[in-house]
Amino acid sequence: MKLVSIVLLLCVGGPAVAGICLYTPDKPRDLLEARYAGPPSEFLLVAGLRLHVRDTGPKNAPAVIMLHGLGSSLQTWEPWAQTLSARFRVICFDLPGFGLTGADPTGDYSDDRGMAVLLALMDALSVPHAALIGNSMGGKLAWMFAATYPARVDRLVLVSPDGYASPGFEYGKPAEVPLIARLLPYTLPRWMLRANLAPAYADPSRLTDAVVDRYRDLMLAPGVRRALLERTAQVRLQPPEPLLGRIEAPTLLIWGERDALIPFSNAQDYMKTIRHCRLVAFPDLGHVPQEEAPARSLVPVEAFLAE
Repeated sequence: MKLVSIVLLLCVGGPAVAGICLYTPDKPRDLLEARYAGPPSEFLLVAGLRLHVRDTGPKNAPAVIMLHGLGSSLQTWEPWAQTLSARFRVICFDLPGFGLTGADPTGDYSDDRGMAVLLALMDALSVPHAALIGNSMGGKLAWMFAATYPARVDRLVLVSPDGYASPGFEYGKPAEVPLIARLLPYTLPRWMLRANLAPAYADPSRLTDAVVDRYRDLMLAPGVRRALLERTAQVRLQPPEPLLGRIEAPTLLIWGERDALIPFSNAQDYMKTIRHCRLVAFPDLGHVPQEEAPARSLVPVEAFLAE
């Protein structure tokens, strides 16, 4: 439905009529699991959660754990995971509040809870240490974990990571949640989701209908939209330098210079603060290089992990 149609609904029919027309219920879990949780997916009970996990590659190989970004799912890593699984044990999972893991029964979406779940998953899978790869929000979780549990992290790959303040996300203050965003649990027009996803891609052609369908389906998993709002309301950014300075693992930054969500200039802040850090920049890519140019963006990651 086009924006002009929604405006007319609100003006002529009133909010009640518009709400009825735009109401989007959750999708049945069994339907989504049939579509998105085929082999090698499995569900593991970890830290009170039913985690959607993919654990591929040789079990005796060095482990790599991949952490997706806000509103995303383990599927964002699929091309990288398929390639890396030839040489590494690759573990991807839907973080609490997202995808087929769904809402956290505790209602806790803090960074501490995220690290506790990651630690519990590593213990459940008998992974004493691993390389961590994280994008955006998952990048923040990865570097916080590396700073807090240095013995559990061999190497760190941060793909356009979150962590520094930005408009609407100031240090020590609750995040600003626009009024329209509070309607998310009740509606999710496809055009609106596409508009929100578009800034993540420098090349608009990479945001295909199939990609939009996947993101929308998994955001319509039971409880996910409300969990997203709860997570946003719980965000309390703190200046990252004290933790970043504690990171011991060799670190690789991967960043698209056309990132419209987290500025590429932040890369220099990480470079100045993390002791053993190098940067590979892609001038023509955006916020999700693992989706936009998976083969090309993986080359420096593979080389780094193999060192």
